[in-house]
Amino acid sequence: MTSLPGDPDHGGPCTKPPPLACARCGAPGDGPPPTWTCSVENGVRRYFCDACCRENLRSIESRLDSAWW
Repeated sequence: MTSLPGDPDHGGPCTKPPPLACARCGAPGDGPPPTWTCSVENGVRRYFCDACCRENLRSIESRLDSAWW
């Protein structure tokens, strides 16, 4: 397996991931909570809180990008 330069395996800095927040309403999350939904849109991973997921369930199941909600 090959690691990229700057990865912790090569002695590079180990950066802490940015704080997680709902991509729709901005609600903070401590790590990806198990009730949140993860969506990959245009190569970008987005997390949505359980309240936003419930409000937009049909759009999520129809695989619409969050811009259409």
